[in-house]
Amino acid sequence: MATDNPDFELHSLFDVRHKALAVNGARVYIVGRTESKLRVAADVHGRNIKGEIIPLVGDVTNKDDIKCVQILSITIDFSATSRESRMSMSRIETKEKALHILINNAGIYSASQEAKGDDASQAKENLFDTPNATFEDWTDVYRTNAASHYFVTTAFLPLLARGSAPEHPGYQSCVINISSINGLIRTSLNHFASNAAKAATIHVTKMLATEIAKMKLHIRVNSIAPGVFPSEITAGTASSNGKSTLDAEAWPAVKEISGGRVGTHMDMATAVMFVACCQYLNGVIIPVDGGYLVEHGTL
Repeated sequence: MATDNPDFELHSLFDVRHKALAVNGARVYIVGRTESKLRVAADVHGRNIKGEIIPLVGDVTNKDDIKCVQILSITIDFSATSRESRMSMSRIETKEKALHILINNAGIYSASQEAKGDDASQAKENLFDTPNATFEDWTDVYRTNAASHYFVTTAFLPLLARGSAPEHPGYQSCVINISSINGLIRTSLNHFASNAAKAATIHVTKMLATEIAKMKLHIRVNSIAPGVFPSEITAGTASSNGKSTLDAEAWPAVKEISGGRVGTHMDMATAVMFVACCQYLNGVIIPVDGGYLVEHGTL
């Protein structure tokens, strides 16, 4: 009698050879504004792997740059000085038949305004009168944390649709928007603009999932909402290899995490693997926070 037991072996459940991680044989394009950081990431994480990591310089908050990423050659001359000379223009569609996974990971923090005061006048002074409370700050953080996810996703819909082609029966390409538990909690954590923008990221994810499904495009859209993880935002810096470390003892939020620690790269990797590989997942927000929301609840 035939059995489907082999389908439940780990290498089958989390088969990402043609889907996600460069370690498992995928060709991964990384896009960012800072050339030096891209070079470090490609060099550090691109060694001794089955796939490859290809850096592309681009600004995901600019439509022209997003279009440019679509027509870049995979060959970049890092010794050149201008973008035009660094990038050989030939359509990426001639290099790649399809895109199976798109991860929107752009994010910045807003300025901090302390939500405290002994009376209304002091509260106004802390929240409105402070020089760093500006419309420009709100606009910048929304542009990066929410709008970029929308524009990058919609720009790559044709390539994503090809990733769900018949040669991969049962597989649908997916978009993974990296949001934050800050978009799910009721408190500001003194970052009103960026927390509101992360909530917008989450809603953009749900709207895209809904509208794309209504258009009968076989593309899944989900979001991972991380809690406290080491990054340049939380740690304030990164080492020469691009990695950040976080002193758990010096991070007050750790005391409010039932897991008792900050997140690790393995925690994030397993979450991405799950979202990428589970074909029955669409329009879902998955907190990866060690239990922070257990204490604080959600909107």
